[in-house]
Amino acid sequence: MHPLVKQTVISAGLEAIAQTRAGEFLPGAAGRGIVFTLHHVRPASTRAFEPNRLLSVTPDFLDSAIRETLDQGYIPVALEDLQNAVSNARENEKFVAFTLDDGCRDNARHAAPVFRKHAVPFTLFITKGLVERTHTMWWETAEALTRSRDDFRFDFGQGIETVDCRSNAQKHRAFIRLARFIETVDEDFAVSRLNAVANSSGVDPIQIVEDEILDAESLRGLGSDPLAGFGVHTISHCNLARVNDQRLQREIVEPIAALKDWTGKEPKSIAYPYGWKRACGEREASAAHHAGLSAGVTTRPGVIHGSCDDNWMLLPRVSLNGLYQKKRYVRALLSGIPFRFM
Repeated sequence: MHPLVKQTVISAGLEAIAQTRAGEFLPGAAGRGIVFTLHHVRPASTRAFEPNRLLSVTPDFLDSAIRETLDQGYIPVALEDLQNAVSNARENEKFVAFTLDDGCRDNARHAAPVFRKHAVPFTLFITKGLVERTHTMWWETAEALTRSRDDFRFDFGQGIETVDCRSNAQKHRAFIRLARFIETVDEDFAVSRLNAVANSSGVDPIQIVEDEILDAESLRGLGSDPLAGFGVHTISHCNLARVNDQRLQREIVEPIAALKDWTGKEPKSIAYPYGWKRACGEREASAAHHAGLSAGVTTRPGVIHGSCDDNWMLLPRVSLNGLYQKKRYVRALLSGIPFRFM
């Protein structure tokens, strides 16, 4: 399905649920808890080409999303406290946990003040290699490369070719090709090749990380916030399902000690990079559990029902998506109804 068609269909579905107030007639669909996912929280961009737009919401939307969630009777809790809260919930009690992936600088500047305003806990999932500036964010590199160039030379596996990026449509196609390349070949190799081409084209992947991601000093400052919690997002933000057992263990274990040192708080949870079924499953969940973590979150949409079917090491999450920044859409998501059709 074309992305614009998909966006239209999803918007129409959320609109229908919100306008008909269908959640009032199917209260059981909402379950007992919901975990929201965010990435960037920052002022809206005016760029015409922004393929990562879905990863960014405005502070005003976050504020309205929190207000709507509280108005719907949800009790905010830290992610690490969610299992206990759901397990011991009284009748009709529902809980919400807010999480933010990658450790973006704007989380401290724009998101944290909104959470403090409402006294709502939040968990930042931190990628160790980004904090230490030893790894890069390929999706940001790919966006910067395709935005800044009319064309570039790249080898997708069939020899070097010229990739046209003159129009926004061409830029979008080039970005999708790069994303598929990252997913289908060895990820370290693919990212390295992308970084080399970006550097030769005047795009510095490490500078992007410096601009976008919190450093150790900033994390130490944020660690003093009683509402802020921290979780593991691996060393390299790799697809854990594609690495061997030894690396899997290292990707999970090393950030635990680093986060405790940086923030003074021991992480109890993990957000599996990418989070879809091809990126995390029972193997990855077992490794995280053996490392001492008690909760793991995916990007598979859904709510928590507080039953024996809940797998607390592979929890669903609901994205507060930059493409759907309307308060009534939050109400539709809270109903749980959209996830009955997924």
